[in-house]
Amino acid sequence: MPGPMELIMTGSLVSPAPSPATAVPAKRAFSVAFQHVGKAFTTGREVRPVLEDVDFTARSGEVVAVLGPSGCGKSTLLRAAAGLDTASSGRVLIDGTPVSGIDPRCAVAFQEPRLLPWRSVRENVRLGLPAGTGRSEGDAVVDDLLRLVGLSAHARHRPREISGGMAQRASLARALARNPGVLLLDEPFGALDALTRLKMQDLLLTVHAAQPTTVLLVTHDVDEALQLADRVLVLGRAGATAPASVSTVLEVPGERPRDRASEVLAELRVQLLGHLGVDAHHPAAR
Repeated sequence: MPGPMELIMTGSLVSPAPSPATAVPAKRAFSVAFQHVGKAFTTGREVRPVLEDVDFTARSGEVVAVLGPSGCGKSTLLRAAAGLDTASSGRVLIDGTPVSGIDPRCAVAFQEPRLLPWRSVRENVRLGLPAGTGRSEGDAVVDDLLRLVGLSAHARHRPREISGGMAQRASLARALARNPGVLLLDEPFGALDALTRLKMQDLLLTVHAAQPTTVLLVTHDVDEALQLADRVLVLGRAGATAPASVSTVLEVPGERPRDRASEVLAELRVQLLGHLGVDAHHPAAR
């Protein structure tokens, strides 16, 4: 059983004392419904609204990318789905059941891998297993996940002995070890170099095909959203200090993996940049 520090540092949601019902990993993907969700933070006497009336449902097995300007509440939305934070108004439902506290149906991978430096890659991935998992069963799951993310040869290495891309793959494997019904990804590739980021995007598609689950992906990268998502949810504000809400939801056509040079995706990119307040058409220099 991991200690308190390990529970804080792990990138997946490991509940220290789950009930027998929650110790069983999810066997299917779950829908995630945000019903008129609002969130405000209070500092002293000041109340700062961040989200307002977010109403959206991610369908079972769907990949949804969440875009929006910095500070608009993208990560806050994921935290509410995971049960790491509570909404000020409205509610979040997973598979029709309200989220109340840390939800064992979810797993989270963050921008930083958050691997425990004193444990091997294999041991870090094992931390994601639900409590009560048997030794032989856990070994089989971890072996499968290490093969899936291409880390079998590095299983005994410590985090300092592997690259940033490998560490992020280990973080993803750790989250998947819960066999979650919902996988929450909070800018998981944001700190990687451009080439490694593209490889991680391809890996995520491979993982999703092998272990279908519902994915909510927070990203600032429009191209990443179009490459990975079935739909893109854009959060926006009516003013600089106004709370964010859903400004648009865009369907992304075509089967994955998609052609990165697709003209259709190029047009959608222009649309998304427009919704984000970026002019994608600049007049040619004279």
